[in-house]
Amino acid sequence: MLRTPSGGAGHGAAATDSGLMSIGTVLNVLRDEFPEVTISKIRFLEAEGLIEPQRTPSGYRKFSAHDVERLGHVLRMQRDHYLPLKVIREHLEAMERGEAVQLPVMGRQRDGEPGSEVPEGPTAARIGREELLAAAGIGEQELKEWESYGLLTPLEDGAYDAEAVQVASLVVELGRFGIEPRHLRAMKAAADREAGLVDQVVAPLKRHRNPQTRAHAEARTKELAGLTVRLHAALVQTALGVRLP
Repeated sequence: MLRTPSGGAGHGAAATDSGLMSIGTVLNVLRDEFPEVTISKIRFLEAEGLIEPQRTPSGYRKFSAHDVERLGHVLRMQRDHYLPLKVIREHLEAMERGEAVQLPVMGRQRDGEPGSEVPEGPTAARIGREELLAAAGIGEQELKEWESYGLLTPLEDGAYDAEAVQVASLVVELGRFGIEPRHLRAMKAAADREAGLVDQVVAPLKRHRNPQTRAHAEARTKELAGLTVRLHAALVQTALGVRLP
């Protein structure tokens, strides 16, 4: 369950007397459960109609506790069930109407085992090609182009890992500003270098004979990934001389 600020004195200007929060405050609340969420992701979900924060006269977003809870539901359904945004929107609308609806599951079952338990480990998260196309709202030709630049890479069975949905959504969003997939090759190369650095640090843990130590490698990898993502974002902001709200 997400914890939202109560609007006490310690929150200062981040929350108003009515309990509304800035996008920066919402980001901090969500990162307890979703360490890789970004302001761009929140804005993208707003653009897709998943949330509708209020706006101040000067245009700043203000989020209610209900908005934050709804964001948490959306991110959880993407992370745990890998559902297209259209399906998530329909599910949330049904919930708000008070309907008893069962959450559909996509991309997590083993072949021939509908409704089976999700296997442990990072390899459990899969999404099919058709689901990815639907979630990103793109066509087959666009996906092939992105694959040619290394932005998305199918697994051996032709499926994709869960992060492919977020990558595709961000590529679409950047495209609205005229940034084409070919322009993103440098970002992909930088991400590969950062991933290599993290892997170098955790490699001794992965090779350890103690099963508990090997299991600890995954937690350490997630921690380092979160830190590198935050550092990368801070360096980009510094280079551009901007500060995100």
